[in-house]
Order: sequence, then C-alpha cells, then structure tokens
Amino acid sequence: MAQAISPPTFKPLYQQIKMLITQSLISGEWGPGEAIPSEIELAQRFHVSQGTVRKAISELAQENLLVRHQGKGTFVASHSEERRKYHFLRLLPDGGGKIGSEGELISCERGKADADTAKLLEVGRGSNLFIVTRVMRFGERPVMYEEIRLPAALFKGLAAERIDEFHCRMYSMFESAYGIQILQVAEQIKAVAAHGEPARLLGVPEGAPLLSIHRVSYTYGDKPVEVRKTLCNTRDHSYVNKIV
Repeated sequence: MAQAISPPTFKPLYQQIKMLITQSLISGEWGPGEAIPSEIELAQRFHVSQGTVRKAISELAQENLLVRHQGKGTFVASHSEERRKYHFLRLLPDGGGKIGSEGELISCERGKADADTAKLLEVGRGSNLFIVTRVMRFGERPVMYEEIRLPAALFKGLAAERIDEFHCRMYSMFESAYGIQILQVAEQIKAVAAHGEPARLLGVPEGAPLLSIHRVSYTYGDKPVEVRKTLCNTRDHSYVNKIV
C-alpha cells in the first residue's frame, strides 16, 4: 500500500512576514529599545501590503516582542524600559500602590547541571552553570529569596561584579550584556515550609509557610535560558495573574 503524503503546510502571508521580522530581531538587526522601520517601509521591503505588515506587527506586540508607542512608532521590547521593568513580576502588595523592588546579591557561583535542570535547559547533564542567589526587597522588607541557574555557555564571564553593575536586575543584564531577551516564562506554584538559609534571609521562623515559584524562562525560538526557584513571604503580598 502506498504511503500517504502529507500536504505542505500553508502559512498565511502575515505569518510569513511575522517570521521574517522575528528573524531580524533574532539576528540583532534591531536591538532592544530600538525603533523598527515603519509599516510602509516594511511593506516595501517585503513586497506586501501595509495591512499585512500591520497584522504581523500586532501579533508580535501581543507576544511582547514589540512595543507600540503612540505617535512615536514601534520599538523592540526592552526590560530596561520603565513600563516593562516588572513585566514578569506577579507578587504584588496587598494594599496596592506602586511596585518597587531592590535586589541584594548573595552569591554567584559555578555549578553543574543535575538531570532535572539539564532537561529544563536542554543542555547535557553535568554542563557548566552559573548559580546566582539573591534576595529581593520590597521597601525595607525581604520578600523573595531566589536561586537562578544559567547555562555558562550563554553567559560567559558572568561574575558578581557584573550583576552588581546592573543592580541585580537580571533580565536587564541578560539583554544589555548578553543580547538575550526574555520573552515568556512558564511557572509552577505551590506552598512549602521555610527552612535554612531562605528562612534566615527572609526573616521568618523555620516551618513558616512560603510560596514556591519554579520558573523556566525562554528567549526567541522557545529556547530555555534560565531556571529559577523563588521562595516568597506572602504575609503582605499576593501572587496576582490575569487570565484572558
């Protein structure tokens, strides 16, 4: 019996343009915070209508790769931008008010990827990692203890001095120092009991309840670049998410 042949996959024209724009972003043709060409210029470049380009850009903006500024144009998303500084932060004060946090670096050390981390980062077991530990303060109070695992191959030369240079703002450092844009994250959340160093640094007693957030962060092409475990003291804060 002859084997059935799958028909070629068809992509609408705007998705093809979206892919071409994404390839330009990946190649660094337009860096974080930089304006991309106008819709008219892109339409001429790709020999398509302005409406096709607009639809492609709209989807890229919805996916947080691009940001539109009314009257100014369309820009590559940047974590250094004030409005995106806390884009992936979901722990908010119960009383509302302005979001603000400061990071305190505890350590930056070398390590090896265990089986679970290697699988999540899509690297070989035993691959070299950087392991960054920090505490995030909201006002004067320590609220989040974080252990961040990064593939050493992507973050060559990482050291405590470089992290301090960026005031412990990791995603801004990824972007500015290494050209790595965090576009999306996947998180698992559960309740755990505080113990050891996290309990001490967060100023809570042993056994106190904490919210554990396990995150994998992705850049272009759904490539994982970070595994992060966060322990949160939610006495005055809540994890807030909007599902649409």
